[in-house]
Amino acid sequence: MIRATTEEERYLTKFTNGTGSGYADASAAQGGTGTSFRPHELLEAALATCINVTLRMYAEKHGVPLDDVVTEVKLDSSSPDESIFRYDIELLGRNLTEEQRSKLLEIARACSVRRTLSKPVRFDSASERAAASTSARSSSAW
Repeated sequence: MIRATTEEERYLTKFTNGTGSGYADASAAQGGTGTSFRPHELLEAALATCINVTLRMYAEKHGVPLDDVVTEVKLDSSSPDESIFRYDIELLGRNLTEEQRSKLLEIARACSVRRTLSKPVRFDSASERAAASTSARSSSAW
């Protein structure tokens, strides 16, 4: 679970999982400080870091000589009907075979964040449910 709290600077928001923390903000052009991740960049970061971790874990478990992984992700929201995560993976290791490279790229498609983002998404707000419940009780009292 992530908890987000308001900081003193306009729009700056601190988020934490209880162990680590980071900051998100609006861009300077939107009135934020422009010094932290924008919310959509956090979506890009979730996919990029998941791919990296997944590939490093696979390589370690299977003895693949992977020295480094560089993943770049860009969220393309130009279409009104879909969001496209465009990404590129650079696999570094001087002893990697083409077969190992192909397998690693296949494994990248199985990263848990990609699987999550590939499913239909719905939102369930406890705050909205509570407000609706309170509103319904108030209406029936009249």
